[in-house]
Amino acid sequence: MSAEKELKLDPKYDDYDFPYISPTDLSGHPGHTTPEQDAQVVQLREALTKDGFTDRLDTLTMLRFLRARKFNIDNAKAMFVDCEKWRKEFGGGVDQLVNNFEYPEKAQVFEYYPQYYHKTDKDGRPVYIEQLGKIDLNALYKITSADRMLQNLVVEYEKLADPRLPACSRKAGKLMETCCTIMDLKGVGISKASSVYGYVQQASAISQNYYPERLGKLYIINAPWGFSGIFSVIKRFLDPVTVSKIHVLGSGYEKELLAQVPKENLPKLFGGSCDCAGGCAFSDQGPWQEAEWSKTPKWAQKKDNSAAIQDNPTLTQAGATTEGAAVPAGSAPGVEAEAAAAAAPAPQ
Repeated sequence: MSAEKELKLDPKYDDYDFPYISPTDLSGHPGHTTPEQDAQVVQLREALTKDGFTDRLDTLTMLRFLRARKFNIDNAKAMFVDCEKWRKEFGGGVDQLVNNFEYPEKAQVFEYYPQYYHKTDKDGRPVYIEQLGKIDLNALYKITSADRMLQNLVVEYEKLADPRLPACSRKAGKLMETCCTIMDLKGVGISKASSVYGYVQQASAISQNYYPERLGKLYIINAPWGFSGIFSVIKRFLDPVTVSKIHVLGSGYEKELLAQVPKENLPKLFGGSCDCAGGCAFSDQGPWQEAEWSKTPKWAQKKDNSAAIQDNPTLTQAGATTEGAAVPAGSAPGVEAEAAAAAAPAPQ
């Protein structure tokens, strides 16, 4: 491993079982950090530990929050603290939600608002698809509620972090931290815009505030007449780095989209050749479903370990791993031998 592609890990917090060097050759990304940025990771973690935080202090997470706040430690800390507060309050607690949430109305909801992960793009990222043109909020709210739709969104974000991205990282042989989003606006007229964009704004706030640095590319396809004007207003409130990831395309989007997503991975609906049995929207196909790359999500392992300890109080650390416990260097398989550990599973 070359010097410029190393990442300082702390075995107390970092137990990755997937590649953790980013292919994004930009300052501040894993494997492309300066000594000053490495020190800022330690400083942020120490500041959070001093305030009593113990979870989600691994190096990759610290770097995501620091990048989201231009490596300003105070601002990154404030963002992390706000996020942890939100995690405790949202839906009765995000950690509990991801383990217990059920969405039996999903098929009905998808009639009016399909949103799903489906295979990967040419860089190895999960592809996430939303069809906003079908949204009928009046019909949706007879089936479900805005709260439950947002809870489902959050559960999917948790599953993106683990197991989806780890599985994609293993298959690609490099760190995948972001996804490729396709937002289809076919059928979204300006008259529908206020209600649709109102919900999207709520969903976007969750993404931007609590799941930073998860957007790799965004393709807005079938953009209606007048959308460019709306977007020109919206992008003034977005970070320039975020704006650079967004591609607004009209109905002639196929060539540009297929340059990023393999034809066999793209549903036929969007000009690809994929036609999953039962429909691509419900197939959940991707590396996270492939035994060679997928592993049980850590949030599920935590629940299983807690249940095992509750059932058998004689179990100690020798028989059950507790969160935050140090992992011996080199104990994780599948990554460079000289880098200690690499860990995570796969979402839908």
